[in-house]
Amino acid sequence: MSGVYIIAEAGVNHNGELDKALALVDVAAEAGADAVKFQTFKAESVVSADAPKAEYQKSTTDVAESQLDMIRRLELNKDQHHRLMTRCKERGIDFLSTPFDHDSLRFLVDEMKLKTLKIPSGEITNGPLLLAAASSGAKIICSTGMSSMEEVADALGVFAFGYAMPGKPPSRDAFGQAFASAAGKTALKENVALLHCTTEYPAPFEDINLRAMDALAETFDLPVGLSDHSAGIAVAIAAAARGAAIIEKHFTLDRSLPGPDHKASLEPGELKEMITAIRHVTAALGDGVKQIRPSETANLSIARKSLFAAKDIRKGEIITADHLTAMRPGTGVSPMEYWRHINKPAECDIAEGEMIQSARKKN
Repeated sequence: MSGVYIIAEAGVNHNGELDKALALVDVAAEAGADAVKFQTFKAESVVSADAPKAEYQKSTTDVAESQLDMIRRLELNKDQHHRLMTRCKERGIDFLSTPFDHDSLRFLVDEMKLKTLKIPSGEITNGPLLLAAASSGAKIICSTGMSSMEEVADALGVFAFGYAMPGKPPSRDAFGQAFASAAGKTALKENVALLHCTTEYPAPFEDINLRAMDALAETFDLPVGLSDHSAGIAVAIAAAARGAAIIEKHFTLDRSLPGPDHKASLEPGELKEMITAIRHVTAALGDGVKQIRPSETANLSIARKSLFAAKDIRKGEIITADHLTAMRPGTGVSPMEYWRHINKPAECDIAEGEMIQSARKKN
């Protein structure tokens, strides 16, 4: 991929309604995102009947409603997935989704024909699902919220095994061996990207720890980006400036809508503003070579200075510091040549205010 790959995270901000989901595709496309991402799950396969809600979910949804009931309301069926895929193709934006269970993963790969899967932070210790994702042959973008470096390494070991050692019996030892092997490292390099993430909604700025992106990149030598749960757009823009390869950000049609994720999401105008800023930052990063840029060339002679005579100088007169000054434009002898003229005889008459026309040759 070139530049920053921006994923507009629709998630479950469609509230289970197809028209809202389609509108989210349109908003993401109009904002300039590379992909719009949804979530694919069967509620009963993901959440037990007595699973509690997160505190942010309690504050944004009916407290009396269970997490299972909430998730049921937000589920998209297969036909809705296909409708969204079609809309994405029409709008020229990639369709992505996160599988939360094995059946959903197989559906996305086998039926939806997705070439890339997004693994959420909460599944980074779900070894069987990680293995199924890698064994499917799809590329993987894996969020690393709530995890340590050791847990990230463990997940990468599962991915390496799934890609590089098909048909062999899985085990923790086998995952470690795959992670350390040349074939496993190559497979990870070709197929896996990591997203630093702070799993709170919104994430406190003091817990974002953007430098962890650098640590992930240095430790695992893989493409690294940010799944940003902070308020506003500043952190995502900063991540782009730090060299993020991928940025994922939640967005919604309206932050006042009911549902668990709306309040921690960007509205359409904010999403567009963020994406525009990221594109500008990416362009501004450049190639790292310090040299005169094409747009600067015309200003060289205007902004720089040349050597001028500060007073009349007669031919043969010894030039002193009182005789020379530096003034614009910069079309004559550079003031860096000043010392080659001092204490030397003038080669010709030079009037006060006249530009020095030639530099002396080095002795």
